[in-house]
Amino acid sequence: MADFPFSLPRPPILDEVVRDLDRALRTVSGVAQAQRANPANACNESALDAQQKKHAAGLMRINHVGEVCAQALYNAQARFAENPQLRAELAQAGREEEDHLAWTAERLQELGYGVSILNPLWYAASYALGAAAAKLGDAASLGFVVETERQVEAHLASHLQMLPAEDAKSRAIVEQMRVDEMQHGAHAQAMGAAAVPFPVQKIMQAMAKVMTTSAYHI
Repeated sequence: MADFPFSLPRPPILDEVVRDLDRALRTVSGVAQAQRANPANACNESALDAQQKKHAAGLMRINHVGEVCAQALYNAQARFAENPQLRAELAQAGREEEDHLAWTAERLQELGYGVSILNPLWYAASYALGAAAAKLGDAASLGFVVETERQVEAHLASHLQMLPAEDAKSRAIVEQMRVDEMQHGAHAQAMGAAAVPFPVQKIMQAMAKVMTTSAYHI
């Protein structure tokens, strides 16, 4: 019996393009299905006033946009990674991040608000960044994951301070997201990530600032 190959060959380019488009459409249209139970399910809904709901929704919309960006980044990096093992790891991380996408969308609906109308723009920009990072090589691509997750974890930690204390459901989601992001960053670091140059870190922070400011409102 012939030995099973270490990795399967890449699918035809057309198949990959179709899959990328399908993922993009599902992400920006809000069609996401979580594999894990929503951590907010264990919490009771709190009586929030109108201003608290609006503020919580703004923060959760930011987090939802962040997950739209995460889907684009991981999809692009997996699409253009040279190493088959890395492609598989990035694809798995993207599937895990889809839980966050579904949870935040569900919470926004519960609060009576919608997702950002700019999601197609954020997805396209993030996909381009992910593709560029992948083209720099696997170590650089992993380094981009580490830095992205570090910045996202910091944003989530700040949101735990900013969310209404009474909003247990939103807080439960954000806390689980924070734990997951830390794990993804640590995993990428262990796989041989290269350090992201300081100027690139600052550019990423500036872009994140634009995204968070706009996503809070629209």
